[in-house]
Amino acid sequence: MKVLLVKTSSLGDVVHTLPALTDAQRAIPGIRFDWVVEEGFAEIPAWHPAVDQVIPVAIRRWRKQPWQTLRSGEWRRFKARLRETRYDLVIDAQGLLKSAWLTRYVKAPVAGLDRDSAREPLAARFYDRCYAVPREQHALERVRQLFAQALGYPLPTGIGDYGLDRARMAAPGEQPYLLFLHGTTWPSKHWPEAYWRELAERMSDAGWAIRLPWGNAEEKARAERIADGIGNAAVLPKLNLAGIARVIAGARACVAVDTGLGHLAAALDVPAISLYGPTLPGRVGAYGRSQVHLCASGPSAGSGDRHRPCFDELRPERVVAELNALLRATESD
Repeated sequence: MKVLLVKTSSLGDVVHTLPALTDAQRAIPGIRFDWVVEEGFAEIPAWHPAVDQVIPVAIRRWRKQPWQTLRSGEWRRFKARLRETRYDLVIDAQGLLKSAWLTRYVKAPVAGLDRDSAREPLAARFYDRCYAVPREQHALERVRQLFAQALGYPLPTGIGDYGLDRARMAAPGEQPYLLFLHGTTWPSKHWPEAYWRELAERMSDAGWAIRLPWGNAEEKARAERIADGIGNAAVLPKLNLAGIARVIAGARACVAVDTGLGHLAAALDVPAISLYGPTLPGRVGAYGRSQVHLCASGPSAGSGDRHRPCFDELRPERVVAELNALLRATESD
């Protein structure tokens, strides 16, 4: 059976789709997937053993440059690539108008969430087969349920399996280290820089090496300030997604704010402490074994406010205690 999956973004959403592929692969011998995904995340689907072709799409970029997209032939080539392969089914796991629109160019039945389950109810009008999936649960479990209904197998019990091989992805031979994933998008999701600095000092004094990645100039400057003067704290070079995945896979543990890289750590089965301020982990938190969620308790905690800080009371000493407990637990496994 050959299935085309449409799940374009974001990083966390793409990662959350991987366990559904593992479920399907175990339930249906020989099933194979091609995956339509935003070009910035195109490395991730290829890591799963059930995926044959990754078909990059550039909706974000194309929206900004529509005429250039048409003149360059990118849109035409993308549509032609969708028509190259005969599919038995298309699954739109995004549930948005932009993803549903892409399914129009494939000659196969299209499955997706019904209007009461999709993030954008109008998307359901594009589907031949619509399925109800309750909203009040983790996003990863919702995708697993959609796949089970669309492909006709019993939903597996137990925690979802991302299907990634952490040992194969990790760079060999480096000393044990902790990874601090300090970069995120919303201003209110940032844990205070002074807290990161104190955490780095405390864990360094305990003998741990600290690694700090970055994705832009602002994050690089913050990483450099956090690491300044701490002998075994290092700012990493600029890395692509595959490079940061190798660093995550090799870490003994991570501390992360609410960011897509935190979801990648969970997918790679890396123990992690995730820090939540304006968002809550119930539906979109890091999912997996050895994942600890610490939530802020400030006045705007859980409010979804992009700008009001709420992390003052989630102090470094609590994170240190939880991180040490997590490290002890994983060492005893």
